[in-house]
This record gives sequence, structure tokens and C-alpha cells, in this order.
Amino acid sequence: METYDEKNTCGMICLKYLLLTFNLLFWLAGGVVMAVGVWTLVEKSDYISLLNSTFYSASAYILIAAGAIVVFTGIVGCCATLKEMRSLLIVYFFLLLCIFLLEIVAGVLAYIQYQECFPLCQQLDKELQHNLKETMVQKYQQSGEESITSAVDKLQQEFKCCGSNSSSDWSDSVWILTPSNERLVPDSCCKTPSNLCGRRDHPSNIYKVEGGCITKLETFILSQLQILGAVAIGIAFLQVKS
Repeated sequence: METYDEKNTCGMICLKYLLLTFNLLFWLAGGVVMAVGVWTLVEKSDYISLLNSTFYSASAYILIAAGAIVVFTGIVGCCATLKEMRSLLIVYFFLLLCIFLLEIVAGVLAYIQYQECFPLCQQLDKELQHNLKETMVQKYQQSGEESITSAVDKLQQEFKCCGSNSSSDWSDSVWILTPSNERLVPDSCCKTPSNLCGRRDHPSNIYKVEGGCITKLETFILSQLQILGAVAIGIAFLQVKS
């Protein structure tokens, strides 16, 4: 009988530490998700202002909220495991079930949205093209629009593109049409940016990307949807395996 109790105690201790390890990993995963959300807001917030859309900001806030819930669940799980409180364990498993269902739904929705983006691409493309071009030509280098100017320069340099649809979009720019301006395109369109390099719009000097910056942005959006769906379903699968 004593041997049985020892084995039982050993088994419970092993199970306890196994569950504690899983909770710590779960807590770290939540921290990573929150970090991705914060990174999206900090690093990609410029693109939000250019697209006149709440898509990125909403996605970032959802990631941060989801990460916070996962971190909270991990803490509850650790406390329940260490203190062996039945009520906390029930709360913990309920939260795990909710997170699992949310991950599955998020993953499936991201996948469906990714698939539907192809037939709806024309409509999306027109809307994004209009918003991006309008923002570029009307607000670039205008007083009080310093954040937009910085965002456009960052976009063109990071994605190696020029203009919303093409470099010719800049011919309608309020700033380009200013008599005192000597450039045909912003200096950020140049392959090697320097002061007044935008005076030459030859392909050897500036980025001439087919489809312009909007194509690059669409590719970026689709890749983000793929990653989001894969991560959500992947974590949910790991939960089931655990």
C-alpha cells in the first residue's frame, strides 16, 4: 500500500510539473502574440494612415487582447497547478476551451478571407488604389501632414516602389505641381535617395514597379492573413496535442 501511495504521489508530482511547464509555455506564447500586436501598431501604423482603413489597427488590438487573455490564462493555470485549487482549475480549463475555439474561428476566418480576397481583389484594389493615390497626391509634403509625408517615404523605400499605381501618379501631386518644386517624383522614389534625385524619373534612377505600391501592399496584406491563419490553427493544434 505504501509503494502504491509513493507511485501515486510521484505520478501526481510529475503531472503537476508537466502542467506547470505547459502553462509557462502558454504564457510565453501569449507574450509573443502581444508583442506582435504592439509591433504592428508601432512599426506598421504609418500604413494605417495611408490606407484610411481601420483594418490594421483593429487586427493589432485584437492580437494584443488575445495575447493578454492567453497570458492571464497561463497565470491562472500556474496558480491552479501550484495551489491545487479545484475552482481555479475549472476556470483554467474553461478559459482554455474558449481560447481554443477562438483560435479555430480566427484561423478559419483568416483562411476564408484569404481565399475570398482573390475574387474580390478587383473591388479591394480599386478602393485601396483610390485611397492611397488620393492621400499621396493631396497630402504629401503639405503643411500639417508631416506624418503622411514620412509614411509615404517609408512605404516607397521599404517596398521599393513609386506612386500608388505607377510613378506617373505623382504628376497630379499638389506638391509636385508647385512652381518652386524641381522634382518629377519624391526623392524616396529613387533607388539611391539623395537631395533632388527625383528630378529624373528614368527607370535607371527610380523604382518602376508594375502595379505600383498598391500591389506591394496587397501582397503584404495577403501574406499577413496567411501567417495569422497558420499561427492560430497551429497553436490550437498544439493545445489539443498537449
